[in-house]
Amino acid sequence: MSRLNIIMLSKLFKLIFLLGFLAKFAAVAHAEEHHFIVLNYHDIVKADSPRSSLNAMDVSVDHFEEHLLWLKKNGYKIVSVQNVLDAAAGKNSIPDKSVLLTFDDGYQSFYTRVFPLLKKYHYPATVALIGTWIEGIDTPDEAGKQLLNWSQVREMVKSGLVEMASHTYDLHKSVVANPQNDAQAAAVTRLYDPAAGRYETEEQYRERIHLALRKSAEFIFQHAGVWPRVMVWPYGEYNSIALEASREAGMPMTMGLIDGFNTVADIDVLRRLIMTDNPDVRQFAEIVGKLRTDRPLRVARLDMDFLYDKNPKQTELNIEAEVQRIANAHINTVFLQAYSDSDGDGNADALYFPNPYMPVKQDLLNHVAWQLKTRAGVNVYAWLPVFAYQNGLPDAWYVQQWKDGKAQKSNRIYTRLSVFQPEARHFITGLYEDLGQYCNVDGILFHQDGVLSDYEDVSAVALAFGHDVWGLPDQFEKLHSSPQMRMAWAQHKNDLINQFTDELANRVRANRPPIKTARKLHALPLLKSDSEEWPAQSFKAELSSPSAQTKLMPFGYKSFLAHYDYVVIESTPAIEKTEKPEQWLTQLVDAAARYPEGLKKSVFELQTVNWETREKIPSPLFIEQLELLRKLRVHHIGYYPDDVYLDQPRLKDLQKYFSLPALP
Repeated sequence: MSRLNIIMLSKLFKLIFLLGFLAKFAAVAHAEEHHFIVLNYHDIVKADSPRSSLNAMDVSVDHFEEHLLWLKKNGYKIVSVQNVLDAAAGKNSIPDKSVLLTFDDGYQSFYTRVFPLLKKYHYPATVALIGTWIEGIDTPDEAGKQLLNWSQVREMVKSGLVEMASHTYDLHKSVVANPQNDAQAAAVTRLYDPAAGRYETEEQYRERIHLALRKSAEFIFQHAGVWPRVMVWPYGEYNSIALEASREAGMPMTMGLIDGFNTVADIDVLRRLIMTDNPDVRQFAEIVGKLRTDRPLRVARLDMDFLYDKNPKQTELNIEAEVQRIANAHINTVFLQAYSDSDGDGNADALYFPNPYMPVKQDLLNHVAWQLKTRAGVNVYAWLPVFAYQNGLPDAWYVQQWKDGKAQKSNRIYTRLSVFQPEARHFITGLYEDLGQYCNVDGILFHQDGVLSDYEDVSAVALAFGHDVWGLPDQFEKLHSSPQMRMAWAQHKNDLINQFTDELANRVRANRPPIKTARKLHALPLLKSDSEEWPAQSFKAELSSPSAQTKLMPFGYKSFLAHYDYVVIESTPAIEKTEKPEQWLTQLVDAAARYPEGLKKSVFELQTVNWETREKIPSPLFIEQLELLRKLRVHHIGYYPDDVYLDQPRLKDLQKYFSLPALP
């Protein structure tokens, strides 16, 4: 690769970073000026309906009116879709503490119970219609639910209080998503054909979604006389292709089901607070006030290699046992291995999802993730290497280290592809893109292989990049000439790896936009900052100013806290061979707490096996460490590995010390 191409590539990275920074800055400015929440309801039932008969998403009409009164009493303003669109166009601004009311599925209770209250308080609202349901082709998910008729729809449109939105014509359903016949959301799933043993192509999927959304808009216009401007995604699921199809169908505003605030910059996908379990006014106030965000994580990291068996029936039995164990433990997050490491060297030798780049051990990841999500109620993060892939690729694609006076392929810890090699980057980004396309996951855990030692990477391409882009020497001896130079080199490498993981996350987000990211961090850089030069990792987040920056340090240097939703810290005193594990863990927590959001974004992951001796960590010691972390007010706690066969850690201990109460 020529130096000119390297320079152009670097400028592109910097431009992408700058544009992202400016976009976030603009979003923050909008958030301060146009800040609102969106509430989501479904069927509003009679006040005297027995609680035992209520569907999870039913809300009684008396509770619903209490919600409206609470909002009014506490200074909230109910706004319309038109108000938000006008604000997004710069025509006006919406008030502080604004609220948008939305109702999904088009139940008749919207006309009989909600509409009278809207007229009483003169409040606007949005109702989302499902074409095949209102036509009677398909029936509601819950038997006995009555739907709006077109006469009622037209009457409410004429009132000026009700916005008619599309909930799609025929995509509010599930389709076969994998060889195990799991049924997943039709709007975002590549159809799997069991008879042919293959997935829908990208072109077929794109055509299907574009036609479906156009049909949904035309259907409402035909019967209600208004063209819908809002698309409400079934099950809250959407992706970049669906968003594009919605815009082209004349529906620029769409709505998902993620908790959180909105700004007028978010109209492409608004966050919504779904009301479940018929919350009373106290519970409603808590939901609106806290937005169900900042939920502590209780994480189990699972090895797919432990669940896989050559016998498919045994594999299913293993999955069944693990899913039930996770459900019983009341864990809320799982880091699920997306690759196979059959020889235990830390490198991926096969993957558990379809892709054209690596061997597929079995198309299993989407199936296990779906079972965990739907039956155990957890969020699933796909755990995947950043660079450690072995597949007979050219040696030139891999990291090189300085050894015996020359550059040679590195064999330190992991066999890693090089972030400096364009071919290697293309290979890895392709894997992550396929992960997002075929697997319904909530996040990504970047493996601990994203490291470069103080002797790596010294390939010709890497040294040329460092010289031409960063202004560093292109000779190893000069890079090692002083502590300042070594640290500058390490920080630049760390920054480049972080930017690359941002790119990988964005490849997944094309198909799974709401995903969160987590990154594994060795404990040493946190405990001893000058050790950052060994792994090229840094916990802290800092934004340099030109005056504070040395000539060699990267301007705008940010690290793990700035790049990822969560930093997963290896809290492993046994591996560190410390004689005082409690003191060591306390020092680790204190080190993270020194930084803004240090504890809020850190997952402290305990070990349940001593990997050097292969012995289980005794239960009393594991409990002692859990109690210590809780005493130190650690927000997020995890453990690894989980062994369903040996009950390690013990289920009764997880239930007592690890689980959290249910969300309101």
